[in-house]
Amino acid sequence: MIYVGNAPCSWGTLEFEGAQAERLTATRMLNELAETGYTGTELGDWGFMPTEPEALRHELTQRNLTLTGAFVPTYFRNAAAHADGEARTVKTAKLLAAVADPANPPFIVLADDNCHDPIRTLNAGRATPDMSLSPTEMRIYADGVNHIAQAVREQTDLRCVFHHHGGGYVETPAEIDQLLALTDPTLVGLIFDTGHYAFGTGAPNGDAVMQAMERYAARIWYVHLKDCSAKVAAQSREQSWDYHTSIRNGVFCELGQGCVPFDRVAAWLHAHHYQGFVTVEQDVLPGMGQPKESAARNRAYLRRVGLQ
Repeated sequence: MIYVGNAPCSWGTLEFEGAQAERLTATRMLNELAETGYTGTELGDWGFMPTEPEALRHELTQRNLTLTGAFVPTYFRNAAAHADGEARTVKTAKLLAAVADPANPPFIVLADDNCHDPIRTLNAGRATPDMSLSPTEMRIYADGVNHIAQAVREQTDLRCVFHHHGGGYVETPAEIDQLLALTDPTLVGLIFDTGHYAFGTGAPNGDAVMQAMERYAARIWYVHLKDCSAKVAAQSREQSWDYHTSIRNGVFCELGQGCVPFDRVAAWLHAHHYQGFVTVEQDVLPGMGQPKESAARNRAYLRRVGLQ
């Protein structure tokens, strides 16, 4: 059975510094998420929702929602940052485990500390090989991912997935390939984000998304449904926008308005017997658009393409 959730980032709650001032409250976000037909939510930034298990459980159960995951960034390039990353990740995992639905346990979503490096922030969506980590740096990075995933498994029994992401060191197809080759497939899955993948190719198109889903099929444990406007991505390349400017200009548009072929994505999920939650993400900055209306349209669109 495939269930459809959404996430706080669709309401402008992003992890980046300076993106919190105008964000909506968790109460409003959760109300609107449930009202627009979703049955799961991710946690959002630590502290956005309650961090005490009983209080968090109350917020979820009163709306019949399942907690599907939590995004926890670490600056994996720097080995000295791994210990702090592990502490924060395990703390988050323990909260998730305390409120987990045994039928659909949440994932810990490991990620780079995206937009830490100004060069990668400026070149999101058009990163070139010379901007990538060296083989030694990628080994340090992957070792950190493996180590934290092992700690999460040992202490909470939850599974970790890695999120390839714009503005980070694992964004392009080649970087995803490198990380997957260096991480333990029994410990680290891939959260395949359709929109971030399209943007990270440098030339967003639907065929590339579908080819990647097939190539990574054995490692895809969780899916983010995000669209990508090829037109806005092209403007980003032409005008040298940074990652935040690309978001502000709508590179991650409503579902069905960009290049991701969600009818084919839905068919792929069914054909591969995907089970559990997929999560809609329409990354917006605080104050952008009308999140509730977009969420409703996105949910209706997914029903039309076969994700009820």
